[in-house]
Amino acid sequence: MAHCLLPEWHPQDAVQLTWPAADSDWAPLLERIEATLEAMVVAIARYQAVLIAVPDAATRSHLTRRFICLGVDPARLRLMVAPADDTWARDHGPVTVAEGNAPRLLDYAFTGWGGKYEAARDNTLTRRLAEAGAFACPLASSELVLEGGAIDTDGEGTLLTTEACLLNPNRNPELDRAAMEARLKQDLGITRVLWLTHGHLEGDDTDSHVDTLVRFCDPATLAYVRCDDPADPHYPALAAMEAELKALRRADGEAYRLVPLPWPRACHDPVDGHRLPATYANFLIINGAVLVPTYGDAADTRALSALASAFPGRDIIPIDCLSVIRQHGSLHCLTMQLPAGSLAAQDTPVA
Repeated sequence: MAHCLLPEWHPQDAVQLTWPAADSDWAPLLERIEATLEAMVVAIARYQAVLIAVPDAATRSHLTRRFICLGVDPARLRLMVAPADDTWARDHGPVTVAEGNAPRLLDYAFTGWGGKYEAARDNTLTRRLAEAGAFACPLASSELVLEGGAIDTDGEGTLLTTEACLLNPNRNPELDRAAMEARLKQDLGITRVLWLTHGHLEGDDTDSHVDTLVRFCDPATLAYVRCDDPADPHYPALAAMEAELKALRRADGEAYRLVPLPWPRACHDPVDGHRLPATYANFLIINGAVLVPTYGDAADTRALSALASAFPGRDIIPIDCLSVIRQHGSLHCLTMQLPAGSLAAQDTPVA
């Protein structure tokens, strides 16, 4: 049966999040990241359900009460105990392909971005959610190391990714470019791969995930990070990436419509001063809306306007992500969309 990787704008049942434990790397920032996640849940639940993996039953009870107090419809909450190492659901969550009219979840191996961080619990989280009855469709596990943030699709057979991540020897050293491309075509039902050679963000632990740099907004439109400051160390690589994007062609030979996203001023960690990977490309598409990371920067308004032009008819919702980039990710990194037909029905809403 033919299958294909679903684009993010495909109708969704839910967005999956992973709540931080008190003893995680988020410990010094726990109240701040929880406030950000709360804002995301409240926003998403206006449009669809939210599936949250929580570290323990006490957190489940506390969050249930908290979200009901915040006005979230209990019927749109799914909180399930599944301890994790970190919060980055984009990379330990399932990737969804469609087989005919039905979704199928793919659970790829997650190794903490090439062994940089402990990831044993993250790597089994999707299977534990499946065993607990979270999903309404089949789940297939794979030994291939692949993170959701490393790939993007137009939903019409084209996959966009970066050489720096997918060809990094810290992921699948036995696969060269041709072998990796063949495997992606086999697993995801795509027909072609667009490889980006240039582009990176300082402070990014992912080896240049494409969702920090360039995103499909629809099959003909790419939004991308553009650096307009020649004095910034990112300028040469991002200018080279922009040139690559201008040279890309759709399957029909047409050029892509390119939507440049503004460059925020440099954000630095307040403790040791290293640069943080602030990016507006890390937005999340949901049913009827787009959640956009903001950073308390003058460029925030321009980013919201640019994405509003790319997503006519969708609400544009800013989410303050200054706390999120302290751990080197942003809004999209915290989430994984669950397409229509993938979330199990809930007999009794949480109360």
